[in-house]
Amino acid sequence: MASDRIFGLVMILMALAYIASAFQIQTSFLADPVGSKTFPVAVGIVVILCGLVFMVKPDGEPEWPDLRTWGRLAFAVAVLVAYSYALKPMGFLVPTVFTAGLLAYQITPKPAAAVMAGFGLSVGLFIVFRYGLGLGLQPFPKGLLG
Repeated sequence: MASDRIFGLVMILMALAYIASAFQIQTSFLADPVGSKTFPVAVGIVVILCGLVFMVKPDGEPEWPDLRTWGRLAFAVAVLVAYSYALKPMGFLVPTVFTAGLLAYQITPKPAAAVMAGFGLSVGLFIVFRYGLGLGLQPFPKGLLG
């Protein structure tokens, strides 16, 4: 119960800071009738209401994961960070194969299924992003294909 109440209080404090920063937005003479402050203030108010709900109706104490699960989460975060750095120099396909494969292996430790998931997701996502959504993805490093 205490963790929900602490979380609710932190969310309320962050929302108040967010609303205060929204009031610092300077508007130009060509502003729309609603104004540029309205949406951030509305989001802040919704967050405050949600924080109050957390404080008034907390759930029971959560069962935190064991150390092994925290290690797997840290590994997944490290893989995704490495993926974000590898995309530009290596293109889309190769880093996506490795990332999807490693994360699939973490979910179900079957090497053949993880390799197939890596290749399938890499090619499938490339087709969707490049041709379906029109994103300018490079499939491989720029110097590889000439």
